[in-house]
Amino acid sequence: MPFEFEPTDIPGVLLVTAARFHDERGYFLETFREAAFHEHGIDLRVVQVNESVSGARTLRGLHYQLEPHAQGKLVRVLRGSVLDVAVDVRRGSPHYGQHVAIELDAEHGGMMWIPPGFAHGFCALEDDTHFLYMQTAEYTPEAEDGFTPLDPELGIEWPFAEAELVLSDKDRELPPLAGARLNFEFEA
Repeated sequence: MPFEFEPTDIPGVLLVTAARFHDERGYFLETFREAAFHEHGIDLRVVQVNESVSGARTLRGLHYQLEPHAQGKLVRVLRGSVLDVAVDVRRGSPHYGQHVAIELDAEHGGMMWIPPGFAHGFCALEDDTHFLYMQTAEYTPEAEDGFTPLDPELGIEWPFAEAELVLSDKDRELPPLAGARLNFEFEA
């Protein structure tokens, strides 16, 4: 099987590992195969792919797009490493406000599937970290939103002290989760 799908503490968020095939030239892996993801209940129709490059201690997020432009994301690290975080923002969810935090790195090649209805962010653990996002919906500026990743109510243990983190002014000014604009509903 080219992929392993491991559940996390929040149903729907998955750690995905692709099999690597090594030889003297290096390795080959499949990043995505639609049928394999469908077998695990993931409807990943990739419509946009983004890449970011970050220095160590850079914290991006926590971001999402409002319905009807919500995005599912399959994310992976191409170089370096991150602490990747997904926060459940579906009203009525038994996991509302809870998060999954997983270290992803280029060496091991793990990916995280973040379904629609989750905010997403990450902190780069080393310089020159390249991060790839495969998304199920295109970026829509008027649907963009988020909340501060530094909200103490979330209980996220970022790998660096707050004073060491590098955030954009936009991310620093985001409200806490309690003040965020949300329109996701939990579907059992």
